[in-house]
Amino acid sequence: MNANQGRVAIVTGAGSGIGAATARLLAEKGLTVVLVGRREELLEENAARITAAGGTAHVLADDLADPAAPKRIVDATLARFGGIDVIVNNAATIKTGPFDSYTPEDFDYHINVNVKSIFFLAQEALPALRSSGDAAIVNISSVVGSIVKPGNALYGMTKAAVEYLTKALAHELAADRIRVSCIASGSVKTPIHLLWAGSIENAERDLVPRIPLGRMAEPDELAYWVYQLVSPETGFMTGDILHVDGGQILGNPEG
Repeated sequence: MNANQGRVAIVTGAGSGIGAATARLLAEKGLTVVLVGRREELLEENAARITAAGGTAHVLADDLADPAAPKRIVDATLARFGGIDVIVNNAATIKTGPFDSYTPEDFDYHINVNVKSIFFLAQEALPALRSSGDAAIVNISSVVGSIVKPGNALYGMTKAAVEYLTKALAHELAADRIRVSCIASGSVKTPIHLLWAGSIENAERDLVPRIPLGRMAEPDELAYWVYQLVSPETGFMTGDILHVDGGQILGNPEG
């Protein structure tokens, strides 16, 4: 019997990039997947790929910048599927620039999407997670939460917060047998780079020289590790900050 049969996963930012790849892999492994994001058309396209491959997917279009979104997402998931076993907090925003270029609105938006949504989605889902026989939360952070990249003061601050929150929740929720882990992602070929670089090609020119392995990752390479952290076979892992970054955390290559 598939150990994932009957498990329900919420994946945020599931319309593209890491979130889309993760949703497909979780469904392939037998989980029912709830795809959350702002762009309903992309979510529907990814859900169609999942169902065509024999998986089960449901779309919830919502904006995680809205403080009321976590409750809506949890309520809708429970109403349709009756439980929640896995949460993958992947949705994020990024704006780069000098420290003095950020506005209070920029600050609040980054906090709301990158930190607050994670905190309150977990809080809203907590009763359901406590009732699960195998609950796991995976937060997607960034190597920028651990190393300084110029122009990333605001984004990096939020990702450092995600890593601390991961450890705090892992410790506090261990008594409930809820595992909480984090992937500190390196540079991945996803649309988020369009927010600061304009194109994936521009992002590669800036980022690849900083990566010892000499390339950006594909979204599927991150999805693989998300599944490992929610898999029943890794039930003794919690509180980990797993760097999947091509060695970027080690510092710039010489030369």
